[in-house]
Amino acid sequence: MAVVSTTPRSAKVSKHLISLSRAAEQYDVSVKTIRRWIAAGLLPAYRVGPRVIRIDPADLDKLDRRIPTAGSAA
Repeated sequence: MAVVSTTPRSAKVSKHLISLSRAAEQYDVSVKTIRRWIAAGLLPAYRVGPRVIRIDPADLDKLDRRIPTAGSAA
C-alpha cells in the first residue's frame, strides 16, 4: 500500500493538487509508476477522501533531475 500523508488538508496551505492519472500523463509514465514513486517515498501524496489520492505538481517537478552527459561532465 502506498504511503500517503495523513495531515488533514485543512491544516495545509491551499494547494492545487492533481490526480494520479494527470501526474502520469504529465510525466508520460503509467499510474502504476506514480504509485511506485509514492510507495518508495520519492513523491509525497495527499489523501483528500476515503479513496482519492492527489499530488502537488510542485512535488512532481522536484523529481526532475538533469542526467549528466559526457559533454557536460567536464
